[in-house]
Amino acid sequence: MSATPTSTAPRTATQDFASHPEVAARLAEMRARYAKADPLTRIPDVDPRRIPRHIAVIMDGNGRWAKQRGFPRIFGHRNGARALRETVEEAGRLGVEAMTFYSFSLENWRRPPEEVQALMLLCVAYCEGEREALLRDDIRFRWIGRRDGLPAEVLAALDSVVDATSRCRGPTLCVAVNYGARAEIADAARRIADEIKAGTLRPEDINEEAVAARLYAPDLPDPDLLIRTAGELRVSNYLLWQISYAEMYVTSTLWPDFDSAALHQAIREYAGRSRRFGGLDDSDANPIGDLGA
Repeated sequence: MSATPTSTAPRTATQDFASHPEVAARLAEMRARYAKADPLTRIPDVDPRRIPRHIAVIMDGNGRWAKQRGFPRIFGHRNGARALRETVEEAGRLGVEAMTFYSFSLENWRRPPEEVQALMLLCVAYCEGEREALLRDDIRFRWIGRRDGLPAEVLAALDSVVDATSRCRGPTLCVAVNYGARAEIADAARRIADEIKAGTLRPEDINEEAVAARLYAPDLPDPDLLIRTAGELRVSNYLLWQISYAEMYVTSTLWPDFDSAALHQAIREYAGRSRRFGGLDDSDANPIGDLGA
């Protein structure tokens, strides 16, 4: 009798990843933070160690998306809020720790008053409409930006969701509202000057860590990946300090059309890059790392 043939089917990438102890440790870390994290199911061709911990997003193209369909710009912003929700949910399932979205910049006050008013109302509606979903999914909500200039009802809505989700231990959703990176750095410099004047900080103690500690959200890790939609090739005064070493990914997709598949594509491209941080381009210097033998 002939011997029963053994299977020669090739191992899948998922099987290889899952069998590696460092990958298993990373997956355990992701799931301890967020029980729904399952990157090997969602995006099985990417090593979970290459999933970015923090993704920053410049949501661009809402107005163009609406104009293409014959609607006012606010219609695009409303659908952009839907895209934000889907992206955050999928990012959590992929094991991403934090996402920061550029929602309203200091420069956006130059837009037509009716659009600004509509955006403020949309911010309040988003906070009120998403609070229970964020709590249900254990997502912590944060916001960064200047308080001065924002309507009282917007501040109240933002702060209410921050307070309600403060005990959540899953992914962090951070929105930048009334935000500008130069303003953030200027505000940090002002805090340092005040502390020196008060005698609680010495000039010789000012270094990069001292500046970073006085930014709006010093507890969040720096973004690994910066996504910009609608094909624009600029950073628009966004997280200038924090994105110093972020990988940039630009897509022509308009923000309301950005979905889980688009997020997967951005992460795939990120995962295929070598992040050298000024070092050498070899396997020993690549902090993302390879599986190896």
